[in-house]
Amino acid sequence: MALALIAAPFLARGLNGLALGEAAAHHVGIPVQSLKTAAILIVSAATGAAVAISGGIGFVGIVVPHLLRLATGPDHRFLLINAALAGAALLLLADIVARSIVAPAELPIGIVMAIIGAPVFLWILLRRRGLTDL
Repeated sequence: MALALIAAPFLARGLNGLALGEAAAHHVGIPVQSLKTAAILIVSAATGAAVAISGGIGFVGIVVPHLLRLATGPDHRFLLINAALAGAALLLLADIVARSIVAPAELPIGIVMAIIGAPVFLWILLRRRGLTDL
């Protein structure tokens, strides 16, 4: 996981170019196919490591990059590091809520993350399809 986090920032400029489309990225000199291969390998390794360490709650933490992209813009140089930090903060907040909401018992953190993540994913899906103007 640490290797993936170290390697990810080196892809940021290429990912910014790829956001313009594959043809445009190719025309500005980005090796599109090798960038896509490297990005898929790095993201798959990081996701696999996160799920192996923390279980399924790592997947629900994917809402953070989507919200940050809406808030800060699409520049991957800032989005990659901010998503890692904000995702960790969200999981800490969810853990605090899970430990305190039914004290002295402990609510599984996956339930708290699902309560947060499901509505956000639904909102993003509806927003992209133009079904809501929120």
